[in-house]
Amino acid sequence: MATRLVAATGNAGKLAELSAVLGPAGIEVVAQSAVGVADAEETASTFIENALIKARHAARGTGLPALADDSGLIVDALGGEPGLHSARYAGRHGDHAANIARVLERLDGVVPARRSARFYCVLVVLRHPDDPQPLVAEGHWDGRILPAPAGAGGFGYDPVFQPAGLSVSAAQLSPGEKNRISHRARALDALLQRLRAQPL
Repeated sequence: MATRLVAATGNAGKLAELSAVLGPAGIEVVAQSAVGVADAEETASTFIENALIKARHAARGTGLPALADDSGLIVDALGGEPGLHSARYAGRHGDHAANIARVLERLDGVVPARRSARFYCVLVVLRHPDDPQPLVAEGHWDGRILPAPAGAGGFGYDPVFQPAGLSVSAAQLSPGEKNRISHRARALDALLQRLRAQPL
C-alpha cells in the first residue's frame, strides 16, 4: 500500500512533477487543497524556512506526513532576484507572464554572457507538525535567461530559462526530460535517497 504524503502546494505543474517521481517509489502525493487546507503565509527570509512553514501548516491541517518545497529563479545580473519572490515578482502571485515580462524588462540590454541564472529548490518532509528532524534535500539547475520566451511546456519561468548545455528553453523539453534534469528532479532524487534510509 502506498504511503500518503500531503504536498503543501496548489500548483498543478509542481504537483505533477512531485507525483511523477514519488509515485513509482510507492508514495501517493495528495495536494493540500484537495483536503481543504489553504496556503500558509510565507513570512521567512530563506527558502528552507519558508518550506518548513508550509510543511508544518500542511501536516497540522491534515494529520499526514507533509512535503513542501520552496524554489525560485536566481538571476545573477539582478543580484539574485527574483529569488524568494519568484512567484509574485510582478506583484500578483502566480502571474507567470507578468513575472517573465518583468525579468526580461530588467535584463534589457544585458548581453548573453551576463544573463546567467539558476533555478533552486529545497524540499522538506515532516513526519508530523513538530518533527524535530525534518528530511531536507536541495537541488539547482544552471543556465541563462533567453531574450524572449520560447516553448509552451512547463510553467513559471521555463519559457525564458535555457539550461546549461542545451539549445532549447526548459519549456521546450518534454515533461519526462525535465523531470530527469531539473532542480526539483535533483532535489527529489536526493530526497528519495533520504526516504529510503529513513522511511516515513
